[in-house]
Amino acid sequence: MPPAPITAGSVLRGAARGRRRDVVAASLLVAGHQLSEAAVPVVVGVVIDLAVSTGDGTALLGGLGAVAAVFVVLATCAYFGYWLTVSTEKESAHAMRLDVAGRVLHPAGGAPGRSGELVSLAGSDADRAGLVCAAIVVGTAALAALVGGAVVLVSASLLLGLVVLAGVPLVLVASRLLAAPLVGRAEAEQATLAAATGVATDLVTGLRVVKGIGAEDAADAAYRRASRTALAARLSAVRFEGGYGAATGVITGVFLVVVAWVGGRLALDGTISVGELVAAVGLAQFLIGPLERLTGDGPLLAGARGSAARVAALLAAPPAVRAGTARRLDDPAGALRVGPVEVAAGEHVGVVTLSPADAAALLDVLARDRDADDLVLDGADLAAVDLDDARRAVLVDRHDSALFEGTVGDNTGTDAAALAAAGADDVLDALPGGLAAELTERGRTLSGGQRQRLVLARALAAHAPVLVLHDPTTAVDAATEHRIAAGLSALRSGRTTLLLTSSPALLARCTRVLLVHEGAVVATGTHTELAADPRYRAAVLS
Repeated sequence: MPPAPITAGSVLRGAARGRRRDVVAASLLVAGHQLSEAAVPVVVGVVIDLAVSTGDGTALLGGLGAVAAVFVVLATCAYFGYWLTVSTEKESAHAMRLDVAGRVLHPAGGAPGRSGELVSLAGSDADRAGLVCAAIVVGTAALAALVGGAVVLVSASLLLGLVVLAGVPLVLVASRLLAAPLVGRAEAEQATLAAATGVATDLVTGLRVVKGIGAEDAADAAYRRASRTALAARLSAVRFEGGYGAATGVITGVFLVVVAWVGGRLALDGTISVGELVAAVGLAQFLIGPLERLTGDGPLLAGARGSAARVAALLAAPPAVRAGTARRLDDPAGALRVGPVEVAAGEHVGVVTLSPADAAALLDVLARDRDADDLVLDGADLAAVDLDDARRAVLVDRHDSALFEGTVGDNTGTDAAALAAAGADDVLDALPGGLAAELTERGRTLSGGQRQRLVLARALAAHAPVLVLHDPTTAVDAATEHRIAAGLSALRSGRTTLLLTSSPALLARCTRVLLVHEGAVVATGTHTELAADPRYRAAVLS
């Protein structure tokens, strides 16, 4: 049986089910608070009938004690109920945030959207969708208060109780109809906010590039457009929420006027006592709160549903690649075939592509970021192998691989041979603290060459059966590049290594070089042999 589709409704139901016990407990406590508030005018009315009208002082003291007891219960339920409501809401949002992060970081990939939009999904969207738990608690407690108030009113007067029981559904239906358009506006608002966040994230990440090419004005204009679009969507949603609040306020007010008028007429006719009239008027005033909370649930649920729809779209996004289930051998020999590119076990091969698209496509397939019909390791189809196992067997180190905030050792490990082969030992000598030196996010305090050598050292330290390196020396000087070429060749001796590069120093150390154009190997030989090919000279020696 195929799995149920992921929708906004299923996301919200899952959020509530995941904290079911807490939602139930919070609903009971907050309902207790609401019912205690409803009991206050009732107890006061009883005190009036039993004590004030008869002049019995003992009954008056007993009635005041009952009022005090109601307030003790009211305060206790309020404290624990609302604390648990907020806690449940935050825990639900956190669980949804973990689901979003899990989907974004899933080995099969395929999460749609830019990084800033995904951050917005894990942040504001998860928080807003988590409000469904608070909406359930508030709505349940408000309904309990309305039912409790209606029961008291029916016991005093059937007519008064029927007015309340008939009016509440009408108010709720009208509020539901008025709230329906809020869902679309909430979705539009969150979408524009995510887009603005994405633009801002991209600009901060690429600030050096923006400044380097003198594109500050264009970047500023792009962010202003995205920000103004988000602002316009928010203002539109707020205007509609304001109209919704005004309309529901009028409906609620008319309903309460009717309740008070009917109660007053009954008191004048002698059908109910003075105490019952006081209780009825007090309940009518009290009912404003539960009704407002019920009508306020409309915008709350609309916002939660809009955010849940965006979360559902992410969670339902198809993976970028098929995830295999087979386990690979613990120590593969390293014979690799990917399309027309074949590498023998332990071979040190260079690949020169005549277009960046060829290099990107080859890297995506080797990294299992894209499916391919022909990716074979030691005769086994890597598409059928577990993704983590496949990526450990064939490790791809891209040109734009990043360093992370932390120490150098946290990023590279402590393998002295790998550090030396990557030329990173010179970097350690230049940094105060060596391996203990702290790096900022993405290693921005380092030079390009220093970052590149530390990234290469990290890849070499994994000692992967097959290592694929993409332009690992573009930011280092010629002397360092020759040293890295020698160190790399020595450290990876006997292990399969694939170098996608145009560096003559690295290619000269390869046992074989392949020239690739439009997905096909158009020439093969050593670096010296291929130097006679004009296409190779243009790509490598020009």
